[in-house]
Amino acid sequence: MTPDDPNAAAGGEDQDALAAEWAAALAESGAAAQPADDLFDAPATEVRPEQVAPASFSSFAPTSLPSTANDINMILDIPVQLTVELGRTRIPIKNILQLAQGSVVELDALAGEPMDVLVNGYLIAQGEVVVVNDKFGIRLTDIVTPSERMRRLSKGQ
Repeated sequence: MTPDDPNAAAGGEDQDALAAEWAAALAESGAAAQPADDLFDAPATEVRPEQVAPASFSSFAPTSLPSTANDINMILDIPVQLTVELGRTRIPIKNILQLAQGSVVELDALAGEPMDVLVNGYLIAQGEVVVVNDKFGIRLTDIVTPSERMRRLSKGQ
């Protein structure tokens, strides 16, 4: 406190009032482990032992769950993005700006080559284009095995 501090004159009285307020608040919360006078008078190095109850934790052991743990029905309604990729190419932006109706874009896939079927960006199958009732579809000709997926990922394809 400085001499210009308006609270300096009533320092002792303010401290007693503050101690009384803290004591009342601690008494209300049931946390008053020591008298209010001791809160401010106790030396900073004094540690008072309190009774502490040992911690008790719930058991996290696996419990027997119904057959839902391995039940695929839980995930059947999750939507995924299915993409059928005809082919890819890289072209400069200036060529994209020149595209018009009727333009032909050359792709890296050959005619008659199987198309890739991707789920959320991961190759899962290959197939061929079919037309049924004037709508395009794909007939799956090859399902990619997990080991094949890993081999393709390691090749960077």
